[in-house]
Amino acid sequence: MTRYLFVVPPLVGHVNPVVGVAAELRARGHATAWAGLPEVVGPLTGPGGEIHPCAVTLDGTAPPRPPELRGPAALKFLWADFLVPLAEAMAPGVAAAVDRFAPDVLVVDQQAVAGALVAERLGLPWATTATTSAELTGALAGLPLVEAWIADLLTTLRQRVGDPHGTADPRFSPHLTLAFTTPELTGPLAELPGPVRFVGPSITARPTPGPFPWEWLDPLRATVLVTLGTANADAGTHFLTICRKVVRARSERLQAVIVDPGGLLGDPRPDADVLVVPSVPQLRLLARTDAVVCHAGHNTVCEALWHGVPLVVAPIRDDQPAIAGQVAAAGAGVRVRFGRTGTEQLGRALNAVLDDPAHRSAARRIGASFRSAGGAAAAATRLERLAAAPDRRPR
Repeated sequence: MTRYLFVVPPLVGHVNPVVGVAAELRARGHATAWAGLPEVVGPLTGPGGEIHPCAVTLDGTAPPRPPELRGPAALKFLWADFLVPLAEAMAPGVAAAVDRFAPDVLVVDQQAVAGALVAERLGLPWATTATTSAELTGALAGLPLVEAWIADLLTTLRQRVGDPHGTADPRFSPHLTLAFTTPELTGPLAELPGPVRFVGPSITARPTPGPFPWEWLDPLRATVLVTLGTANADAGTHFLTICRKVVRARSERLQAVIVDPGGLLGDPRPDADVLVVPSVPQLRLLARTDAVVCHAGHNTVCEALWHGVPLVVAPIRDDQPAIAGQVAAAGAGVRVRFGRTGTEQLGRALNAVLDDPAHRSAARRIGASFRSAGGAAAAATRLERLAAAPDRRPR
C-alpha cells in the first residue's frame, strides 16, 4: 500500500478532476488524504475523506478580484495577490499534513505550489496535476518579461517556505506532470522541465447540486448550455443577457439552459425558451446538449468535448484565452470576444457550431482521444509507477 497526499487550492475546478484519481487509488488498496480547505474539498470528495486543513490566506481574508481585470493585469493579480499568498498560507498546513499522514508521494495541483515546495524541502517525491493545459503549451512564451517576473516571485517564495537551495520549478514536477487533456486538443507542447503524461479528463460522478427540471427540455429543439463557471459569477451580466436574446431569436429551433449562480439575470422563472438556474448536473446535461457557450474554462471545455459537443468560447481571463485558442485551432468551436460580442456576432458563432458538421466532428474526435487516454485510471497507474520507481527522491 502506498500513501498519497493530494494538495489542492480552494478552487472547485481544480479539485474535481483529481477526486476520481483519489477514488481509483483507494479502490486499488492505497491510502489517500487531502491538504486543502475543508469547506471546498469536503463536499466534492464526499463523506469519510481524510482532510488536513490548510489556511488559504494569512490574515483570514482574501482580496476581492475586480471583475473588470483582463490580460496582464489579471495575470498579475492571479500571481501576486492570489497564488503566492495562497502558497504562504497553505505551507504550514501542508507540512503538518505530511507529518500526520506520512505520505509516500504528494500529488500537487499546479496552482497549489506550496505542496511542491514543501515536498522539495522534505525530500519527498511529488507529481504535478495540471488541471488546465495553458502552461503546458507555452502560453507565456511571447511574454518573457512576465515569465521572468513569475520566476522571481517563485524564487522569493521558495526562500520563505521551501528549500532555499532547491531548483525545481514548482509548477512542473521533475518526476511527473499529469495533464488532464490530450494533444488532440492542446496541440504541440512547450519545452518543459519534467516529463508530462497525457491522461485525458478525469470524468467521474460527483455530488449533484439538487433537482433539475428534465421535463422542461423539448426533445424537438436543440439544447444550448450557457455557463461561465463558478469563478466568474460577477462578470457576466452583459454576456448572459446577449446569450438569452440570441436563443430567443432562434426559439423555433433552440432552447437554452443558462447557469446563473449570481442571479445576474434577475427573475429565474423559466419560460418556453430559456431556463435560468443557479447550477446544473453538468455531466448528465451535456449528454443531452447540442452546443455549449462558455468562458473556455478547462473543465467545462473538456467535459463538453468528452461528450462530443462543440463550443462557442468567450474567454475572460487567466488561462481561458489559451484554452479558447486550443478549441478554435482544433476546429471544435468558435471563439468570440467576451466583452465586445453583440447578438449578431454571437448568433453567427452559435449558428456555425450547430450547422457546420466539421465542428461536431472535431469535438467527437477530441472526445474519442480523451476516452482512449484513460482518465483517472491512467493517472492512478502513473502515480503507482512513480511510487515504485527505484529513485523517488528529488535530484
